[in-house]
Amino acid sequence: MTSIRRRAVAVVLAVTVTVAVTVAVVVTGAAVFGGPADDSADAGFARDMQVHHAQAVRMAMIVRDRTSDEEVRTLAYDIALTQQQQIGQMFAWLDQWGLPQTSLAPPMAWAAQGHAAMNHTGAAMPGMATSAQLQRLGEARDRAAETLFLQLMIAHHRGGVDMARAVLRSGDDGRVRRLAGAIVTAQAAEISLMERMLSAREAGQGARQETGRENTHGGGVSHG
Repeated sequence: MTSIRRRAVAVVLAVTVTVAVTVAVVVTGAAVFGGPADDSADAGFARDMQVHHAQAVRMAMIVRDRTSDEEVRTLAYDIALTQQQQIGQMFAWLDQWGLPQTSLAPPMAWAAQGHAAMNHTGAAMPGMATSAQLQRLGEARDRAAETLFLQLMIAHHRGGVDMARAVLRSGDDGRVRRLAGAIVTAQAAEISLMERMLSAREAGQGARQETGRENTHGGGVSHG
């Protein structure tokens, strides 16, 4: 092979390698840098909603062990299954975007303006149960556990709906917006269901208390 041909082959190989490297960089860059920014509403929502969902899963698993009521146990299982799957989705998105799963920013910083209008009560995120409430749930049994679970989960779902609506106002990523819309729809329906379940239990508790009072005051001793 002549020196001219060798130089030509070397040039072709160099160009080929350069093109391959460029393509690899472009493809990798699209995967890593093509998504939302680290301080975006989409990334913030994906991080915070994972934490929010994780508490819902925890509460659902607690109540399943504290009651034998099939209606409550089925609801708890559905909530845990759905929200754990959504946690996986959001974890994967952050990974695909090349972003860390956690941030130094405070919770809900991505929705600072909207968060101020969420009737925030001091919790890290709207609707989150306190450590004391979780302890009470873990100690309750049967009807008391069901009632407390429904009260906590209704508040938790309302907070989740607020968070989803916040990212619908300020988020840009199509997948995030679709998930947020699904959360609003599904959790609003579950709130209505839980409110009916809670009302039925509270009505039943009231009826039992009334019966107890009647038995106490109407069961005097007969003197013949």
